[in-house]
Amino acid sequence: MFFKQIADDKLAQYAYVLGCQRSGEALVVDPQRDVDRYLEAVRREGLRIVAAAETHVHADFLSGCRELVERHRCTAYLSGEGGAEWRCSWAQGRDRVVELRDGQEFSVGGVRFKAVHTPGHTPEHMSFLVTDEGAGAADPMGMMSGDFVFVGDLGRPDLLESAAGQAGAMEPSARQLYASAQGVFQLPEYLRVWPGHGAGSACGKALGAVPDTTVGYETRHSPALAAARQGEKAFLGYILDGQPEPPFYFGRMKTENRRGPALLGELPRPRRLEGAELATGPKALSGVPSPAARPVASRPAPSRPVVLDMRGDRMAYYAAHVPGAVYAPLDKAFPVVAGSYLEPDQPIALLCLEAEVEEAVRSLVRIGLDRIVGWAPPAALDDYRAAGRTLASTEVVTLAEARRRQRESDVCVVDVRRASEHANGHIEGAINIAHTRLAPRLDELPRDKRFVVHCLSGARASAAVSFLEGRGFHAAVVNDVFRP
Repeated sequence: MFFKQIADDKLAQYAYVLGCQRSGEALVVDPQRDVDRYLEAVRREGLRIVAAAETHVHADFLSGCRELVERHRCTAYLSGEGGAEWRCSWAQGRDRVVELRDGQEFSVGGVRFKAVHTPGHTPEHMSFLVTDEGAGAADPMGMMSGDFVFVGDLGRPDLLESAAGQAGAMEPSARQLYASAQGVFQLPEYLRVWPGHGAGSACGKALGAVPDTTVGYETRHSPALAAARQGEKAFLGYILDGQPEPPFYFGRMKTENRRGPALLGELPRPRRLEGAELATGPKALSGVPSPAARPVASRPAPSRPVVLDMRGDRMAYYAAHVPGAVYAPLDKAFPVVAGSYLEPDQPIALLCLEAEVEEAVRSLVRIGLDRIVGWAPPAALDDYRAAGRTLASTEVVTLAEARRRQRESDVCVVDVRRASEHANGHIEGAINIAHTRLAPRLDELPRDKRFVVHCLSGARASAAVSFLEGRGFHAAVVNDVFRP
């Protein structure tokens, strides 16, 4: 059996390719939308992808299942559990789509997969037990656990309420997760567990950085499973406490994955822009289509691009940047910042090095930000200024200055850390809104105030202050380490 874990380090997401060398067939589990990576991985092994399986309707990225079915004639195995509202509308009545019920099996070459309904993270969630029958095995060797069992954690049950807006869904989902967790204790301890995410994902609160685990290790050492041994009440208290605020775009991902993500085809290849075009966009911008298969917002699509300023030196950003630019360095937080602050119909211009363009484009299309109209190197800011345009700057203050200003009647401090961080110590009177939730909560910020934005180290505050300035707020940023 061929096996390969393919990681997206920024979203801490794992997809898996499993294949049978004898038949030459392979399957990919939980593919992201840019499927060329999986096709190339199996091509090098002399295999071909004939099928895709999905553990659940994802909230943190767009699925590649539709892409594989419609462009590459693969068969998709999706969950048929959880109720009619959790069946993917794009898949209904379509050839080469199989909706699985609990206990159903299918094979790809000599590799057999058994679907196990494991609700809680989502109502339809499936895990897959994997048996290498081609090697003569009759028992499963491992479980594709998706967002059910992580290393050191279980998938969070609150996202339907906290991200997708389904009021009252949190506690029933947690009870479902508790029931699913009891099944883990019945599995063989030797069974390998291949999770859908690692450390850094917002789909759990305490995910480990190790790429896989075993049932035996988790039943001995996972705090979440330890809580599940103590009864439902103890488990609910543990699993619902301290979950981080989900990024704003998670709700949109749920909707698009159920409806069917727009087909991507080839990866967008944005052209190089001249400095002045960072403000106006390329002349051909009107011909850049909005993503297909996605309803256009009622407001007109903006004609000018939003600049994603990807420079790693935030002091350089503070000193001079294109007005309205969103500060999003190409680190692990890049897609979360972009997804939280940009809309899918917005044209985007990247300020980055040429070597960073493809990585940035892949991160953006994985969350449905397709209208990438061009890129320019940081040196283009000189051309922008030479064309007679004015660059903006951001005021930087110390933590001590932020505390002093908070005492002024026309100043508010905005703490963009998580609620759990804020609860452990904060500036008296500060407004706490996690940086990933600023967009839907802008109305909570009084327009007649000046703002000072802080986080723990300055990284999240830098992104947040760029977004606030782009929305017309007068804001300064704290570039200090926060100490209560």
